[in-house]
Amino acid sequence: MAREAAWLTADKQGLAAVLLQSHQRAFSRPLIASAQPGQPKRMLCQNLFACGFPVLAHGTEQDPALSYANAAALQLWDSHWDGLIGMPSRLTAPDSERAERSSALGQAKRLDAVQNYHGIRISRKGRRFMINKARIWTLWDAEEQICGQAACFSDWWWL
Repeated sequence: MAREAAWLTADKQGLAAVLLQSHQRAFSRPLIASAQPGQPKRMLCQNLFACGFPVLAHGTEQDPALSYANAAALQLWDSHWDGLIGMPSRLTAPDSERAERSSALGQAKRLDAVQNYHGIRISRKGRRFMINKARIWTLWDAEEQICGQAACFSDWWWL
């Protein structure tokens, strides 16, 4: 029997559902059009992974590690699942941009969500790119506890 794709495990199916529900809560609109109430978690997870624009998430650790990256994010960051998941999320930005990134994440934490964020990011191979009109939101679990933050964007370009 073939091993389940890392992004499709039961744990990640649950995280995908949290990502989608928390986005709806934060912005009063679905993250992806195909996310319908009552849809199986596996289908939601597959649709999120393949949605065509980068979506990432990290946990609540002191130095948060990436817990989710969909196919578009993996491609943009020049990585595979095991190369990005578990990596400190601060490493998605160059050293010179990390203070500004941290400030934006802090603002998103205080407000539960921010829109129209822009900043410079860096791929695993060192290519820099600008993200524009990004959304950052708080992830809430079933017990109404904060369990991380997520971000998405569809507007970006190489620098």
